[in-house]
Amino acid sequence: MSIATSPFVREGTPLERAVKAARVYRRAHGPSILREFCTFLSIPNTSAEAEGLVRNAHFLQEAFAKRRARMELLRVASAPPIVFGELRTPGATRTLGIYMHYDGQPAGADRWAHPPWEPTLYHRPLEEGGQPRPLPEEGEPIDPEWRLYARSASDGKAPFAALLAALDALYAADIAPTANLKFLFDGEEESGSPNLPRYLKHYGESYHDVDAWLFLDGPVHPSRRPQLVFGARGTASLEVTVYGAVRPLHSGHYGNWAPVPGTLLAHLLASMVDEEGHVLIDGFYDGVEPVGEAERALLDAMPDYDDDLRQELGLLGTGLQGVPLVESLMLPSLTVRGLESGSVGETVRNVVPSHASASIDIRLAPGNDPETIMERVEEHIRRQGYHIVRVTPNHDTRLRHPKIARVVREKGYPAARTPVDLPIVGTLAKAVEAATGEPPLLVPTFGGSLPLYLFTDVLEKPAVIVPIVNHDNNEHAPNENLRLANLWYGVDLFAALLTM
Repeated sequence: MSIATSPFVREGTPLERAVKAARVYRRAHGPSILREFCTFLSIPNTSAEAEGLVRNAHFLQEAFAKRRARMELLRVASAPPIVFGELRTPGATRTLGIYMHYDGQPAGADRWAHPPWEPTLYHRPLEEGGQPRPLPEEGEPIDPEWRLYARSASDGKAPFAALLAALDALYAADIAPTANLKFLFDGEEESGSPNLPRYLKHYGESYHDVDAWLFLDGPVHPSRRPQLVFGARGTASLEVTVYGAVRPLHSGHYGNWAPVPGTLLAHLLASMVDEEGHVLIDGFYDGVEPVGEAERALLDAMPDYDDDLRQELGLLGTGLQGVPLVESLMLPSLTVRGLESGSVGETVRNVVPSHASASIDIRLAPGNDPETIMERVEEHIRRQGYHIVRVTPNHDTRLRHPKIARVVREKGYPAARTPVDLPIVGTLAKAVEAATGEPPLLVPTFGGSLPLYLFTDVLEKPAVIVPIVNHDNNEHAPNENLRLANLWYGVDLFAALLTM
């Protein structure tokens, strides 16, 4: 049954009463839920918007304080605040930690249908001819297939809106959470959470009593079935720049003679990955932990949805031929996420550019060390005949080395997984089933990255990812969106999680 379209649950158990309360509340207050959400979405939240990140943190501090939580902004030097929160329930014997992030990816406003910080409601997806429409008035019915477009509408502000509405719904029905709650709202997740280790070193004692962490992030399965996820890949990234002449040259006067950086870079990148997606860098797959029996059982139970997804995405073929998507996520990957050299289209010029750059995104599996992987990439670049530098080469360096590559690393972090056979897994699955009427898919790992390792390996607590947003949300891309049915699913689900 599709998310947020299941019938009312029975009213017998605490979970069922909580889900009933959530549905009654959101049907009565949907317009006000959307208005508060749009206020939040209108605050810029990229790493380039330091002031905007602080405004986001203050918004969350005030919003959750209105829902009876004790809130505080935790600070370390030169970093956005962590929003700490605590909501205690008298007599509760368990404490749940809730991790979410309030920062977002850069917006690239020139490719949006409307400005990314002006949340706009459409009556259907843009690619299906969707047209903007006003936010609904109080009492007006809301079509769950409407889409709300804005940066971070899905990743990662949607879980905040759902959790706030779930708390309102429980309070309106005089239902208390069954566990104490500790909140950790991260302002740097999209930048790799570089300061989160420092925060946990300074303030980790605030979270010492958390029994398990819930990461409220990510999309549901492409089939729209709910899922619980027990791991996330790690991350590392590099930017590689190769060089030609010290200045751009006329392509007619110097073609065939001057090195062409775009061509050099194309050959270099092609040497790293073959046409089927296998990474050719020596040692890239070394150390990957084998899939365990419990994880293998989950993989074997996953629905075969790849053909449907290829049809949706217009793909006749995919990488790692014969390997299902869910299994490919158990391996490390190397993706060229951006290329730059000269110009195209109306601004194209007949020149040989002076340089070409590529941004490389690496996702890591358990057993991979970020620094080791980046060393192996650099060693591969050297074997292609390049001299590696860390800054733009000067004239003397250019005259000493025929091929030069500037490599700039971004600090990464390792993958992590929580064991899939912990007692809390069954409890979480019951909460999902109460909210949807069907059991969730249990997935060993996400393809994306989250700083899960800090919680599983450093704090030594189990952590489970609880996704709610639609899989076709244009996450990290222009025209990011949220299907309202998924927002309502989140309200129902979080009400169940808080009372499980």
